[in-house]
Amino acid sequence: MDRTLFTEEHDAFRKAFRQFAEREIVPHQARWREAGQVDREIWHKAGAQGFLCPWLEERYGGAGSDFLASVIVIEELSRIYEPGLAMPLHSDIVVPYIYSFGNDEQKQRWLPGCAAGEFVTAIGMTEPGAGSDLASIQTSAVKQGDEYVINGQKTFISNGQLCDLVLLAAKTDPDPANAHKGISLFVVEANRKGFHKGKRLHKMGMPSQDTSELFFEDCRVPASNLLGVAGAGFMMMMQKLQQERLTVAIGAVAGAEQVLTDTIAYTKERKAFGKPISKFQNTQFKIVEQLAKVSVGRAYVDQVIAGHVAGKNLVSECSMAKFWTTDMAQEVIDECLQLFGGYGYMLEYPVTRAFMDARVQRIYAGTNEIMKVIVAKQLGL
Repeated sequence: MDRTLFTEEHDAFRKAFRQFAEREIVPHQARWREAGQVDREIWHKAGAQGFLCPWLEERYGGAGSDFLASVIVIEELSRIYEPGLAMPLHSDIVVPYIYSFGNDEQKQRWLPGCAAGEFVTAIGMTEPGAGSDLASIQTSAVKQGDEYVINGQKTFISNGQLCDLVLLAAKTDPDPANAHKGISLFVVEANRKGFHKGKRLHKMGMPSQDTSELFFEDCRVPASNLLGVAGAGFMMMMQKLQQERLTVAIGAVAGAEQVLTDTIAYTKERKAFGKPISKFQNTQFKIVEQLAKVSVGRAYVDQVIAGHVAGKNLVSECSMAKFWTTDMAQEVIDECLQLFGGYGYMLEYPVTRAFMDARVQRIYAGTNEIMKVIVAKQLGL
């Protein structure tokens, strides 16, 4: 499809990042999968080239571009089947909290390091007993003089082993009546006493992502690490979840597109009964059906991206994009995998790994069921 979102500058950025990915990421992917995490050095290299937080102003160490540059990074990582290098999480989910809600001192303290890859970030929201229901988190932050004392546990944390900074959601008001107004956000440095990185979790997919548990035991942080004002954390999260869900949708569509592209190429090469399987009517019907799904997803997501870049409030649109595209991607990848036959079950084939990697997209950033609840509420139902 012709896409009108991008300028010549964006096209040049895509070319540069694609070359970077082929040179600095692709040769290491198999090793990263075996190790369970990416190399620390790749963050430094990406930062040095201006690929981290590319929308950030130059005064904070960014490239001075816009969110569309981040869209390109998400799409290109999907193109090479790289789920472990969580650049979108860092650049487009965590760092925007610091940029939007941090004071001048906090921005100067953390943003240049985030843009340079010196600080790798994670977001600590999910707990063993609290996922999509953020108001039910139990991690506490108690004010003691000029410090907060944090106690609690987080789980399913991407960048859990590599992180230097964690954007942490904690209860500063334990009163159940203030469930939504009692949450605050803190930036916690990983070298703080009482902050412990737990075990790396073994998952169905995304093997190169160091998803981990995090523990806080009387972890003291200065009050200056509080983002915004105490009790405003839930409202901050509601403001930023729109972009988080849009990034998931962007990755889902791009991933489905790449799997379909590779499947079409495979069916033209793979022969059965003396001819390429692409010549069988069932294969043709399946490919065309998947192409229709991907094309509809691409058109809608590009429309939502354009509105988001224009500053529109798109809570429903981003929620719909998230649940529809991730459901669609799972369907498309499953149908494509079937066309690979037995090879589609082998981990050496990208389609197999894509099938496993895609499953979590329907869960993280708010489950798809929660997305439907949000849209229903927006409709006044």
